[in-house]
Amino acid sequence: YISILSLFLLQSCGEYQKVVKSDNYEYKFKMAVSYYEAKQYNRAMPLFNELSTVMRGSSKMEEIAYYYAYCNYAVGDHLIAAYLFKNFTDNYPYAKHTEECLYMSAYCYYLKAPDYSLDATNTYKAIRELQRFINIYPSSDKVKECNNLIDELREKLAKKDFENAKQYYITENYKSAIIAFNNLLIDFPSYNDREEVHFLIVKSSYSLAINSISNKVEERLKSTIDAFIQFKDNFPESKYLDDLEITYNKSQDKLTQLKNNNDEI
Repeated sequence: YISILSLFLLQSCGEYQKVVKSDNYEYKFKMAVSYYEAKQYNRAMPLFNELSTVMRGSSKMEEIAYYYAYCNYAVGDHLIAAYLFKNFTDNYPYAKHTEECLYMSAYCYYLKAPDYSLDATNTYKAIRELQRFINIYPSSDKVKECNNLIDELREKLAKKDFENAKQYYITENYKSAIIAFNNLLIDFPSYNDREEVHFLIVKSSYSLAINSISNKVEERLKSTIDAFIQFKDNFPESKYLDDLEITYNKSQDKLTQLKNNNDEI
């Protein structure tokens, strides 16, 4: 059995080498397509790569570009595939595969968007490219999927911003935390954990107030109370409410104490 398999592999490799060395580019194209259709992408890809140079300007070039992009996609080279799909749309703006390739270019960037804790360059790129597809093909049956992917990517960015803001809170940089949390609420209005964001704004506001210089304390305690009232209005059944009631009462007590001290003066 092993010797038969070895013989088959040797014969297969020998046939492939014949294709690689052939100067008959029509034959080479036909074999590249057959390898592609058999999902032998690692064999098809070098052939399409060569053909994309030697057959540039020919009637076959559109098909070669299409297959070559998909070979890279199939073997997991998504950034190269994204570039090749985009190239296809630039070179063949009215081809039957143009819409498909523009979507695939954006989708490849989506596949390269990393976990929220890593660099977000490809995440932003994917969002831009998916939105570009929607703008160019607003009636496409891919629009709904593109919107879903954009929502998923934006959730990653929101999570990244949340963790950055929370880091300010943990390191007691309360003023920066408040700014970052408020920016998160503005930039990502559909963020799915707004309750915790508002909770941390109240806690940050109180901590900022009690650690402020004397002429800032009253103003910042009032901001804490305003933030608490907003929280209670938006999340009346929140699990954080008991904790924040204590913060609210402390803020009221300190304001009363400040007022009494001022009256004595």
